[in-house]
Amino acid sequence: MKMAIFQVRTWLSRRFSSVSSQTLRVCVVGSGPAGFYTAEKMLKAHQGAQVDIIDRLPTPFGLVRSGVAPDHPETKIVVNQFSRAAQHERCSFFGNVMLGSSLSLAELRELYHVVVLAYGAESDRVLGIPGEDLIGIHSAREFVWWYNGHPDCKNLDLELKNTDTAVILGQGNVALDVARILLRPATELATTDIASHALAALEESSIRKVYLVGRRGPVQAACTAKELREVLGIKDLYIQIQEADLLKTPEDEEEIKNNRIQRRVYELLSKAATTGHSYPRSGQRELHFVFFRKPDRFLDSDERRGHVSGVHFEETVLKDVGGGKRVAVGTGKFDDLQCGMVLKSIGYKSVPVDGLPFDHQKGVVPNIRGRVRHNTSEDPTRLEEGLYVCGWLKRGPTGIIATNLYCAEETVASILEDLDKGVLATKSISPKPGREGLLHLLDNQNVRFVPFNGWEKIDSTERRVGSLKKKPREKLATWEELLKAATE
Repeated sequence: MKMAIFQVRTWLSRRFSSVSSQTLRVCVVGSGPAGFYTAEKMLKAHQGAQVDIIDRLPTPFGLVRSGVAPDHPETKIVVNQFSRAAQHERCSFFGNVMLGSSLSLAELRELYHVVVLAYGAESDRVLGIPGEDLIGIHSAREFVWWYNGHPDCKNLDLELKNTDTAVILGQGNVALDVARILLRPATELATTDIASHALAALEESSIRKVYLVGRRGPVQAACTAKELREVLGIKDLYIQIQEADLLKTPEDEEEIKNNRIQRRVYELLSKAATTGHSYPRSGQRELHFVFFRKPDRFLDSDERRGHVSGVHFEETVLKDVGGGKRVAVGTGKFDDLQCGMVLKSIGYKSVPVDGLPFDHQKGVVPNIRGRVRHNTSEDPTRLEEGLYVCGWLKRGPTGIIATNLYCAEETVASILEDLDKGVLATKSISPKPGREGLLHLLDNQNVRFVPFNGWEKIDSTERRVGSLKKKPREKLATWEELLKAATE
């Protein structure tokens, strides 16, 4: 992997001086890490590239703003790098522009030589089990957007005051983030950039017990050691892990022998299980790790019909399916876990737009090193000219922020290769209008776009109001507030 990344970077550096300086009009859809890394690499690799970044939100930075937990400010420092790219003389940001609504993919491809789709995953996987539509069941994405001030989720109706128990399905980093926000004292969150509506709700929350439930065992837990260490380190928190769940099989031993991260996660869980008190003190907050369980159905409340009252779980075991892979399968044994709120942290899902080839099963755009494959089964190597993908839309919702850097390098390398080979029609009789055409189209559609200096006004307002509350910023969390601040 490291050698492949090095080769891509070397190739990009060689191309820097040899590509044509002719104007190459590029549009990047999505202003999260994948979009900004793509724009940054494109600007550096082609001195004639004019790059426009569009995003459906008035605010840039994607999941750095709406996905990173408020108590992880160090992770957000990357926005400084992205801001420098947005302020580049050959780059422009167009916020509040939605692909599929403000303009179509076909229109965008008419305007630009290159269109790179990097809009990520803004929906959720579903379990497809009975009771999934009961009140009190939400996706972890919705909860994360809620406490991060995303304008789509400010009014999320959470059952924080009507129950003392929440169940989180999943044990990845997002699940741990969610558990940490539920269990950390609100006084500690008050000095972060958490949305004010979320802080107020968490201050009044009745949640005292959180269950993190996974289909597999502690050896296969999908979180990182850093995230796990952080949630285990919450002050005055009772941790409960069944010691029987920590028993390792020979296959488990082999698995952690070859994976340092999994080995460290297992060690941290083992240590947490054997330290601390046997029982929680009265009023103490509790975090329970539950392994080898998969949800079978959600339980309807007898007292509050239509509200979730628990989860019916089936016990699981790991079964070898060949190739060194093991999957969790049901045993036919069941048990119930009572709760008043469920957060599903089972994965994000990308959504397609009209005219875009899409693999619904995998939730990605079929591509070859970022080049979008034509939507045909007859010739899997046939490509969509000038259309590319990067980030979660390209590879699925996996990896950390930095993963998108390598992903962007590969996609940009593909663009430059195609440019070299004459695949991209940059010298056609009818030149691509690019930014000028986009401005004309948005004006005709009466789309009120937010330029980067509009975002800077939002940023300034949030920082000013936040400083009065001893917070890094006070996020504006409605579309109206954001659009108003952008024009003041």
